[in-house]
Amino acid sequence: MTGTDTEWEARYRAVQGRDRRFDGMFYTAVRTTGIYCRPSCPAITPRRHNVTFFPTAAGAQDAGFRACRRCLPDATPGSPRWDVVADAAGRAMRLVADGVVEREGVEGLASRLGYSVRQLHRVVTGEYGAGPLALARSRRAQTARVLIETTDLRFADVAFAAGFTSVRQFNDTVREVYAASPTQLRAAASGHRPSLVPGTLHTRVAVREPFAAADLHWFLAVHAVPGLEAVGEDWYERSLRLPHGPGVVRVDLSGRTPGVVPCTLTLADTRDLAPATERARRLLDADADPLAVDAALAEDELLAPLVGARPGLRVPGQLDGAEVAVQTVLGQQVSLASARTAAARLVERWGDPLGLEGPHEVTRLFPSPETLAALDPEDPEVLRMPRARARALTTLAGALADGTVVLDRSVDRAETRAAMTGLRGIGPWTADYVAMRALGDPDVYLPTDIGVRNAATALGIDDVTRRSDDWRPWRSYALLRLWSVVLDQLREREQRRDTTRRHP
Repeated sequence: MTGTDTEWEARYRAVQGRDRRFDGMFYTAVRTTGIYCRPSCPAITPRRHNVTFFPTAAGAQDAGFRACRRCLPDATPGSPRWDVVADAAGRAMRLVADGVVEREGVEGLASRLGYSVRQLHRVVTGEYGAGPLALARSRRAQTARVLIETTDLRFADVAFAAGFTSVRQFNDTVREVYAASPTQLRAAASGHRPSLVPGTLHTRVAVREPFAAADLHWFLAVHAVPGLEAVGEDWYERSLRLPHGPGVVRVDLSGRTPGVVPCTLTLADTRDLAPATERARRLLDADADPLAVDAALAEDELLAPLVGARPGLRVPGQLDGAEVAVQTVLGQQVSLASARTAAARLVERWGDPLGLEGPHEVTRLFPSPETLAALDPEDPEVLRMPRARARALTTLAGALADGTVVLDRSVDRAETRAAMTGLRGIGPWTADYVAMRALGDPDVYLPTDIGVRNAATALGIDDVTRRSDDWRPWRSYALLRLWSVVLDQLREREQRRDTTRRHP
């Protein structure tokens, strides 16, 4: 049996077992029905000779198959392989999801990746079974379906919010992909929620279980910057700088709906729905495969208890690469509380007012690189921090403003790291932390991090750097496990402080 035959058999067994772990990893198309499904579809298992597997929903659609209306295969999380490999095809997938094809065309997508249009089409089609246009079309169709089923937006508004250039194109695509008209899809949906405020949309992000929602909420809460971010008992909210204007995303981290995170988006321009949703996906680390990650890390006997205590832990993604880079510089050699205070001052003084109506609590955007680059690092009244750090901040902001450093998921990670560490005041720790939070690198290790060292000592790990080689390619997730030891200590101190305040 060849390697290809072995892979086919493994996929077919997953379909027979309706194994949810493979949802989003591949898609099952049935030639006799013309329908494609997720592996866990509850329908009768198709016969072997009628099955074709595709790596993406777009590949199945491009081959003429329609989405199953029972299992909704296009609503699954993406593949974690896009971030693990981080090759040109994977980076292209991230940019397609961010709406780059709609804004810049395939030519713009190819230019960002340093390819010709023909080269990019060959690379992407070879990896995912469909070219950039087909991938973008599939994304538009899925976005439109969610809006049709969960809002009372007029279909014309749905069409343009999803990225279609005309209502006719929207109608034709929905019929081709779902074998139903928009009117039929809306009539079949139950429990959809109308938008009560113009520009506010309710959507959902699919995540693989287990999903450690409470731990993600805690991480975001302890890092939240006032004005820029807000946190409630079971939700997190923040402002967004989007291609067509400002926005706000609020994610429900109550964990009440397994496999789904409800999101509320408030947008100045509904054309920003796709990039706003993609940023929410990054925040939630929605495409992670928690079972695979946890199984790999649990092979280490010292990490196993941490994995067992928090199954499904995610690496929180940052929604703006420039922002995370600046905040990382602010956090150099200071406590978390001090870093938050410095960031809050920066946001209050130099961040643009949000200027967006809606049911949200955030008030400002993070300062743009252009704004920060223009500040005088030698004036202590402008940047209240050590002069060396102020110079590093404005130097970095200048590199971000002029394009010397680009921090989105289209970039080559090694080249970006070299560009960052070539700047004065930016060392390996800063560059690597940015790679983990902003570039989605799942295999970052920070050997000089004091939190990692303290946690390793507490766990009895003598040579944590050598041991970390066994955690590849999931070292970023191992870092979160180690930091959880430190964060637990912080949480315990806060609880004791609260108890003292209530019972002096």
